[in-house]
Amino acid sequence: MLFDRFATRRPPGWLIAALAVPLLLVTALLVGRALTATPARQSVPPAAAPPATTAAPSPPMESVPPAAPPPDDLPVVTYDPAPRGFPPDPDPAGTRPLNEGLRPNRNVAAYDAPGGRPLAFLAPTISGVRLTVPIVDRRSGWTAVLLPSANRTIAWLPSGGWTTVVLRDQIVVERRTHRLTWSRDGRAMRTWPVSLGMSGQLTPLGRTFVLGRTPPPEAVYGGVDIFALGAIPDDPGAVPTGLRGAHIGLHSWYNDDTLGKNVTNGCIRLTRSAQRLLLTEVEPGTAFVVVDRLP
Repeated sequence: MLFDRFATRRPPGWLIAALAVPLLLVTALLVGRALTATPARQSVPPAAAPPATTAAPSPPMESVPPAAPPPDDLPVVTYDPAPRGFPPDPDPAGTRPLNEGLRPNRNVAAYDAPGGRPLAFLAPTISGVRLTVPIVDRRSGWTAVLLPSANRTIAWLPSGGWTTVVLRDQIVVERRTHRLTWSRDGRAMRTWPVSLGMSGQLTPLGRTFVLGRTPPPEAVYGGVDIFALGAIPDDPGAVPTGLRGAHIGLHSWYNDDTLGKNVTNGCIRLTRSAQRLLLTEVEPGTAFVVVDRLP
């Protein structure tokens, strides 16, 4: 075999020497090339730092429009219809509970807008009853309340001259179903059938409030006190002469034959037992909402 033949015959020494030198040179050259062919480690430039983030600018503080000094001769809101010029209630059919009331401690000027025109004074009492009006909105330095002796109207009051109270209750009346629901802390407590206003003297829609209570002027009211509301008839001239200037009321009747019907002059009638319960539970200032029907 060729391999055996090459292994058994030793080449002469000069030949080994002659071959060894070139082989060493070639090996050195290849090793040198291998080392120089290895690319040098290049320095990697540092990664660019992420751009600095600027904090979002804070929203500008809402400025507080100053309250113009009220003239001394402004009218005072009484049991009669309130002065004109006040803005409409922005959510007249709203059934969101109104949990806070406002009580004037002195005559407080009522404005048509934050920083607007003073149009009247809210006094601490109306017809001898301590006044509490529900708060419906707040803006910086100003508080909006439902206006007494008016329908679906609010007034804006600057800070000072009044205190707040907690209101836990709400009464909602549905005209289509002739149903009254009393709620406390957002939970329905009781529901009763009611009688409502007849054609031409419909029970006014919208938010109002319990203004106060008064003894029954006649026996037909069942001998139970009446809740006078902040609302008045939408058409005061349509009611009988003897009721001109009266507010819409929540009261009982000498019988329950007309429950579920439209027979009143705009007031809301319910049973005597229901009226007695509400008189013991519901405080002045409680929101009272009349809607066509709840969703």
